[in-house]
Amino acid sequence: MAFWIGNYFLCFILSIVLAGIIIPNILTIAFKRKLFDEIDERKIHRGVVPRLGGIAFLPALIFSFFAVVGCNVRLGTSGMDEMLDTTLTSIMFLLCALMLMYLVGIADDLVGVRYRSKFIFQIIVGALIVTSGAWIHNLYGFLGIGQWYAVIGWVMTIFLVIYVVNAINLIDGIDGLASGLSAIALVFYSFVFYKAGEYAYCLLAGATLGTLIPFFYFNVFGTAERHNKIFMGDTGSLTIGTVLAFLSIQVFNIDPVVQEIPGNLFVLAIAPIIVPCFDVVRVFFHRVRNGNNPFLPDKCHIHHKLLALGCRQWQALISILFADALFICINLGLSPFINPTWIIVGDLALWIAMNMLLTYTIRVRERNLGVRLYE
Repeated sequence: MAFWIGNYFLCFILSIVLAGIIIPNILTIAFKRKLFDEIDERKIHRGVVPRLGGIAFLPALIFSFFAVVGCNVRLGTSGMDEMLDTTLTSIMFLLCALMLMYLVGIADDLVGVRYRSKFIFQIIVGALIVTSGAWIHNLYGFLGIGQWYAVIGWVMTIFLVIYVVNAINLIDGIDGLASGLSAIALVFYSFVFYKAGEYAYCLLAGATLGTLIPFFYFNVFGTAERHNKIFMGDTGSLTIGTVLAFLSIQVFNIDPVVQEIPGNLFVLAIAPIIVPCFDVVRVFFHRVRNGNNPFLPDKCHIHHKLLALGCRQWQALISILFADALFICINLGLSPFINPTWIIVGDLALWIAMNMLLTYTIRVRERNLGVRLYE
């Protein structure tokens, strides 16, 4: 066990170092070529800020993961052959999916890609993950459903990939939010895969987590005036969203009979991504109700509500990250004892109540100030 912990932290640290080297160079190139995020009425930031930080993610996580695994194979480490026999196919298809999303993200950040085109590529990515053998074959009691037909599982897997990728992409609205929520999810998935003995996916989670640490520093603590602030852009959010979707699906594929797990697998798969997933559903219906295109950006996410209440960006960030961690811990604690349906229903009820309270407080503040603060 200690051996795998050492490999995990080796992946994690190596990824931090690589991303920490790549991101400053991206900043240099972006300022030389004037590749900046456009400022409009929807954006919160002021000043020119490059949005190409996500370019560092895929090279850093791929290099660190395969370098650590490759060194262990070369050294003849016990257990590596068995690990690769069971996970290599899935990892190879994931690499194909990541390359596709990475290239789509770069194209979108540089010249723009229509949301319909991105949707088609996301379907292809979902199909690649299904082809790898990773698909949702069991809901473990959610809505009373256990195992189901393979075709249904394939469709639901592709839907989950599209859903999670867009949830991460759409919640990337204030400094550190998408990367912070993703980092919390990756820590949780690392724990689940470690407990289950799925060490390849644990290392993958650690390598991905490492890429987010330097980015979080430049994104949150950098400033436009000093030219050391950067956004992840669609390249980053699509890449990280794909990894999170893949890891979530792999949790569904853990064998609860053979492997030690700390709770219900449905809850363990969904809980780490529940806040961005809940938020994107609320935003979707909010836009439809107001007669707006549900696929076009606006200012009605959970962080916009907190900003409308007068919170600063860092206060909104800490509040959302704390709520996310709280959701995960509650779900983790309850999953061995309560049916997953009731856990998700409780999460949803709490989320709705919290949003209703925020909206009511915003409306009171609007009446007192005599201005419109939230759409």
